Formats: sequence, structure tokens, C-alpha cells
Amino acid sequence: MRILLINPNTSAHVTDLVAGHVRTQLGGRAELRAVTGRFGARYIASRAAAAIAGHAALDALAEHGAGCDAVYLACFGDPGLLALRELSRVPVIGMAEAACREAAASGRFGIVTGGAAWEPMLREFVAALGLADALAALRTVAPSGGTIARDPDAALEILAEACRACAGAGAESVILGGAGLAGLAARIAPQVPVPVICSVEAGTRAVLAAGAFGQAPSRPDPVESIGLTPALATRLIDP
Repeated sequence: MRILLINPNTSAHVTDLVAGHVRTQLGGRAELRAVTGRFGARYIASRAAAAIAGHAALDALAEHGAGCDAVYLACFGDPGLLALRELSRVPVIGMAEAACREAAASGRFGIVTGGAAWEPMLREFVAALGLADALAALRTVAPSGGTIARDPDAALEILAEACRACAGAGAESVILGGAGLAGLAARIAPQVPVPVICSVEAGTRAVLAAGAFGQAPSRPDPVESIGLTPALATRLIDP
């Protein structure tokens, strides 16, 4: 099985962090190709950056998707997920959707992530999944995910405190969301009274399951375009 991992922001160190964590989890069960967004924000922390990231994710799929059996959109918030599914000929898994559905299967859940701007965006995202009633709490911490990725040790206590606050608000599990937070769930779990779900690991589990079953292509109507890369323009004409 060949997985294309797309980090739709432009921070290569975050791509390397996530890819290393995913490869450890795969344990040789699949081959991973990880790519970084060609343009856009270094780390997504606003609606504008997320919109640009959706384009970057489509661009990456068009350039690197040939020969893959599944696509892993490795960004909490899943920018461009539905558009990727529309153009992809193989299953596409979003990190945030996978984590939320896994958590909701066991009861009410909380979300903790970096960057205050994510709170309204994630509430809208969870509602769009039909899981608003299952979201017990959502806490953001001041450092962005990119900042946490550069110095994770400095953020451990504030992340653990936010997870405990979610548990106190009724969450039966807490998602630690964000590519830049890969691997931190296990480190703070002993300090939290409910299970802490790593969004990166949840996404990996989902992409392995999805890739095993395949996906019928959606085949949207072809459209002409101007100014896109040749690969993406061709994909829009011949999806």
C-alpha cells in the first residue's frame, strides 16, 4: 500500500515530524510519501491561510498523487478535504475528521489545539460532520501548532491543563489536534483523567482502513482553468 501524505502548509519541519511519527506507526505495513505545500502559510492559523492551504493540497495531489493507494491530509482542520475527495481516484482521509469520528464512537469528546483562531473554525467543522452534540469542550492554547512543534517541551503543561479542563467539562476523551503536536498525546496522557487521542495516529489508523477497501472515483464534470499548474489544470479537465 502506498500512502501520499500531504502537509498543506509550507513548514517542511512539520512534514518531517508527522511523517516520522506516521512511519513508526505504520511499521512497514505501507509505503509513505510525504509532501509539503508548495505555497501558502508556514502554519495554518486563520481562515485565509486555510483557504490557501486547500488549494495547496489540491496542487500536491495533482503533482504527486499518481500511483498512490490512499491520501492522508495531515492538517488538523482538513483544509480542502471535500475538494480532494472530489478529484482523487483513491480514498482521502482527513486528520481532523478521522480523530473526531474515532472519539465520538466512544462518547462525548473534547478538542485541544494550538492557536485561538481555530476555535470557531473547528466548532463549524465538527458541526458539519454532524457531531456538534458529541463535542463536550474545545480549548485552544496560545502557542500555535508551529510554535509547539519547534519547542514541544515548553507546551506540555499548558496542553495537559487544557485537556484536564475538557475532561472537567464532560469530555470522555480528548483529541490533541494538530500536525505539530504529533507524539505529544502519549507524553501528557498520564496527567489527564480520560484518554488522550493523538490526531496524527487517528488519521493513520483511518487511512490504513480506507486504503484496504478502495474508493470509487467521483468523476466530477471537467472544467477549464487559468493560471494553475499544468498538473492541476489537467486534473480539472480529466478528473
